[in-house]
Amino acid sequence: MQAQDLMSKPVVTCRVSDPLHVVARLMWEHDCGAIPVVREDGRLAGMITDRDICMAAYMEGRPLHELRVDGVMSSPAIYARADQPVTEVEGLMAEHQIRRVPVVGADGRPIGLVSLNDLAIESTQPDTWMRHGLVQVAHTLAAVCRPHRLRRKAA
Repeated sequence: MQAQDLMSKPVVTCRVSDPLHVVARLMWEHDCGAIPVVREDGRLAGMITDRDICMAAYMEGRPLHELRVDGVMSSPAIYARADQPVTEVEGLMAEHQIRRVPVVGADGRPIGLVSLNDLAIESTQPDTWMRHGLVQVAHTLAAVCRPHRLRRKAA
């Protein structure tokens, strides 16, 4: 199975120049906690999470409409290609301790998102491609959730 077979789509994106209140509204309207960030040409530039927005507001002590995406997004983004095997996407999640991976087309524009939720749902299907099902997802989840200080020691 490839990333394009499992990803959620369509993907909601925001621009690097957007103010944070616009992104918070997108997250609310689309019931999501992370959004790929694109440059003006539509190519992937980074990722922003609800936690990034919350911490920026707290640390800066300013309203969201005064803060921009490019000041708080994670960049460069860890991403998958549409034709990349899902097992490699799981590896990216575990290695970088991320819960969602944007999927890009050949032009570098986001076309979907693979999340831990997608993996968990797929792993419970009776005819799943995942031989180890929930066991593999549990290992990926454990790697993603490991405290960062423990990850550094293990490296």
